[in-house]
Amino acid sequence: MDIFQIVALGLVATILSLLVKEDRPEFGVYIALVTGIIIFIFVATKLQAILDVLNQMITRINIDNIYYSTLFKIIGIAYITEFGAQACRDAGEKVIASKIEFAGKIFIMVMAVPILISLMDLMINMVP
Repeated sequence: MDIFQIVALGLVATILSLLVKEDRPEFGVYIALVTGIIIFIFVATKLQAILDVLNQMITRINIDNIYYSTLFKIIGIAYITEFGAQACRDAGEKVIASKIEFAGKIFIMVMAVPILISLMDLMINMVP
């Protein structure tokens, strides 16, 4: 199973990081960052199967392309923001992490505007 490989990678990286931190603390951050990137890439490749299934379902339902593409972009922004913020926290930079999260929230809000406008139009048209 893939999760065992991810957990094994994480445990090996943690042990390696702890061993290296005694002599070269800066390498511990690099090990954590590289491990995080490897795990992120590994998991991102698995997301393609999910996106394919969702695209098939959306095609059957006949939803406008802008809604589901925007939704996927918002989900992507959320994941990338969380990854970046956690990497900064691992490096001890909590202030930068909070700024990344703030920027991610703003980008999500910007991406959601077309959907919010569409919902508002729908509600306005429902009222007689």
